[in-house]
Amino acid sequence: MLADYAVRVEQSRGRRYPQPQHPYRNDFQRDRDRVIHARAFRRLEAKTQVFTRRYSDHFRNRLTHTLEVSQIARTLAAALHVNVDLVEALALVHDLGHPPFGHAGEKALDTVMRPHGFFFDHNLHALRIVEDFEIRYAAFRGLNLTFEVREGIIKHSRDYDPQKFPQLAEYALDQRPPIEAQLIDLADEIAYNSADLDDGFEAHLLSLEQIRAGVPVFARYLAEVESIYPQAADKLKFNETIKRILDRMVGDLILNTARRIEESRVHTLEDVHRFPERLVRLSSEVEEERGATKSFLYENLYFSPTLSDEKNDAEVIVASLFGHWMDRPSDLPHQYQEKAQEEALPRVICDYIAGMTDPFIFEQYDRIFRR
Repeated sequence: MLADYAVRVEQSRGRRYPQPQHPYRNDFQRDRDRVIHARAFRRLEAKTQVFTRRYSDHFRNRLTHTLEVSQIARTLAAALHVNVDLVEALALVHDLGHPPFGHAGEKALDTVMRPHGFFFDHNLHALRIVEDFEIRYAAFRGLNLTFEVREGIIKHSRDYDPQKFPQLAEYALDQRPPIEAQLIDLADEIAYNSADLDDGFEAHLLSLEQIRAGVPVFARYLAEVESIYPQAADKLKFNETIKRILDRMVGDLILNTARRIEESRVHTLEDVHRFPERLVRLSSEVEEERGATKSFLYENLYFSPTLSDEKNDAEVIVASLFGHWMDRPSDLPHQYQEKAQEEALPRVICDYIAGMTDPFIFEQYDRIFRR
């Protein structure tokens, strides 16, 4: 049973190009399947989350991270009685616009675009992918996703200023996104905070004692685990602790969001759209724990000296390739040369680089600069 404030697929605003209903899949299920079968989705398997494969092939990549977000988001959606099919589609598409090299690659692309009057934003790039870059259908370009999925791509993680982004006017930027889209941002945070602690510990960049000292919620649950399993290996103690933190965050998000919805007297989807702020939120206590965990990861992992070489690689490789193709656009693949006849060259080069996997961008750099 869907809550009154949930998105109902039968009330969807539809697709840009109308299509007949499928006999046994609703429109949001079809969107989910279109994302899964997209080339850009497959490429996530070879895009860095935090660690490249030089550490291990056991660590998360963009694809495995996306699947973890999807699992958490579906749990949240079911508990809050909102549309699980829409939430799953949004979770699977939410990182589609990320370039190679993780956040370092995103920053590097934005840096090289700024002098030309452009910028890079992975949400906006994801919209370009599903609207234009994916070529799978004879009748239209892109995946022809429903309005609700396209809206969620844009609005799930941030609020865009309507004055600065007039090209997004159809998405009613002055309104809050539905609960289904709001869930994705915090499902993403919960997934990567716990996963990055796990991968950092597995990579021996973070020790059990270091995490215990720097993350209070981890210390509290680790003490509980040690009292129950005193003889267990450190890795198993770590796993049990992370499991408890995940349960705490997901459970708190469900209960606190349900409480906020009730107290705010939100009854309909329109009420959600018109509410002055986002309703999906952790309690103040757990939000403080989330913030402390994120700060710890930034201070001890993301900006650790061990990972600095990879960030430097991202900056050098992206800047070098971008500059090369700006100087010699004839070296671009033929289809991108054609696009450059219709769109600004910096944007076309950015699109090309953003679509690359980590191995492919290394190949291009070696081919051009080390031949």
